[in-house]
Amino acid sequence: MTNRSSAARYAKALLDVSRKEGDPEAAGRDLEAFVSLTSGHAQLRRVLVNPAIPVPRKTALVGELLALAPVGPVVGKLLLLLAQRDRLVLLPDLVEEYGRRLMEFQNVVQAEVTSAVPLPAGAAQAIERAIAARLGRRVVMTSRVDPGVIGGVVTRLGSVVYDGSVRRQLEKMRDTLTSAT
Repeated sequence: MTNRSSAARYAKALLDVSRKEGDPEAAGRDLEAFVSLTSGHAQLRRVLVNPAIPVPRKTALVGELLALAPVGPVVGKLLLLLAQRDRLVLLPDLVEEYGRRLMEFQNVVQAEVTSAVPLPAGAAQAIERAIAARLGRRVVMTSRVDPGVIGGVVTRLGSVVYDGSVRRQLEKMRDTLTSAT
């Protein structure tokens, strides 16, 4: 099993337990805070993921970190479990997967809109409302600028891309004209 799929299983379990016993959003914040703490210190990160360090020492270290930066009981138990199983290497993937699952649980979709120039606030809000109306979900939108788009917008919803850019329209016309000859 890959680290990604293992992290997905832990993320699903964390979401299930945090929904029953606590606050799923708080669990996500706690998990992110712990990962931020460990990734902010390169030597600490190396110790936690090094297979040569004995598991009891890693578990004790995680326990000490939890005493310094307390998290909710659900996340604390998960972090100790990961330490006991020597699976702390999963933490970055676990945070990402948990965030994705939490957004799905909250009926939220992440949208990324790319345009040739910065979108005016009114246009960005209109796009966000249109996506929300179309999907029937709340939308969290980020905007990017890429002059190569030329005009129009490219919208990414997860792995689905809606390309309404002038660049894409020109590519389609070129393909049509070259295939017709």
